[in-house]
Amino acid sequence: MKKSIVLFLCCVALSAFSQKPVTDTAQVIQPHRKNAPETHAKPYVILISADGFRHDYAEKYGAKNILNIGRSGVSAKSMIPSYPSVTGPNHYSLITGMYPAHHGFVDNYFFDPRRNEMFAMKDLNQNKNKKWLGGIPLWSLAEQQGVLSASLFWVGSNTDAGGTGPTYYYDYHEAFSTDKKIDIVLDWLQLPEEKRPHFITFYFPEVDQNGHRFGAEAPETRAAVKMIDDAVGKLMQKVNALQLPQVNFIFVSDHGMIDADVAHTLKVPELITDKNRFVYINSQTFLRVTVKDKNQIKSVYRELKKQQTKEYKVHLTKRFPRKLNYASRNDRFNRIGDIILVPDSPKIFLEVNRTSPGKHGYDPYRVPEMQATFKASGPAFQEGKVIAPFRNVNLYPIVAEILGLTMTHPIDGKSATARRVLKRK
Repeated sequence: MKKSIVLFLCCVALSAFSQKPVTDTAQVIQPHRKNAPETHAKPYVILISADGFRHDYAEKYGAKNILNIGRSGVSAKSMIPSYPSVTGPNHYSLITGMYPAHHGFVDNYFFDPRRNEMFAMKDLNQNKNKKWLGGIPLWSLAEQQGVLSASLFWVGSNTDAGGTGPTYYYDYHEAFSTDKKIDIVLDWLQLPEEKRPHFITFYFPEVDQNGHRFGAEAPETRAAVKMIDDAVGKLMQKVNALQLPQVNFIFVSDHGMIDADVAHTLKVPELITDKNRFVYINSQTFLRVTVKDKNQIKSVYRELKKQQTKEYKVHLTKRFPRKLNYASRNDRFNRIGDIILVPDSPKIFLEVNRTSPGKHGYDPYRVPEMQATFKASGPAFQEGKVIAPFRNVNLYPIVAEILGLTMTHPIDGKSATARRVLKRK
């Protein structure tokens, strides 16, 4: 009898162990919210991001629907990511109009010495906690001014950072098909006017995923661009068929992609691997060091500087290049660290034997492959206009202007780009 019980318990344990965690795909709806009466006459903005969609991919791979957005409206030669050119910080810069050092999302992984905690973007429990995020996201600004918003997987949209989260959102997962995502947007846009979102954010991960796994120029990356282009075309066609007034589409990306030199990688200096003295985050395309004893920063910097090769540079964070807005003077949350090691593209720091060929994170001014995409069309935008590259924090004033929102706090984004791309009222 005892053997039977033990066998039964073992089977139950093995069954539980073998089952994959259930993905939560439920929509979250904040109750009791509705549009202000004056919102019913306001335009709509559908903001679409394709992660890793390099500034030249649309032309390079013939993304006809995305190209048509720019041809009928406005196309930037490129959009300049905030440094570092990685996913979490840049999606949050796009939606807050602030540089990473100012909104606190300084890397996909970072150490916060004030809390003595490590943040990882892939940790769903952490990325739902507003304590990591500063600024006022566009959906928060909109909601606070009587404009309902909705989000499909944009970074930060499952928190109430800034005071208010979107009325409609989903926790991030990859269980939905593209058609399912499009149907969700259509459902939102067919809600009664008082419940209908006028600001929608929509995220695609596939180009970035394939770029990392197969390389920036790989056939698989080309196929992902084609898939996104087809999806954008289908989304626009179905939304336009609803015949809603004043619908504006903005297509952006967070950063580009480049093939890294994975055959000749750089070793992390042994000095900083002493966990008693340092906390370091190796993002491969840059490496940040927090020195626990602040009296040792200069001596550690001098020692690292002696070991520096022609393939990477060692910077004191307080002297990091000004135009990247990533120095100690910018670091409002004290999360960047004390010393930054920056390899020359396409070099990377590597601690394990295997890595992926596609990389991003480099300085977008020095490495143009890091630059992102901006194309927009709709009744708010000028027609057939090509503009020079601009910083991605300037997106915030564009959306705020279209939706008639009053910016209630200082941001890094400037209104000059909005004046260049929007029609005069």
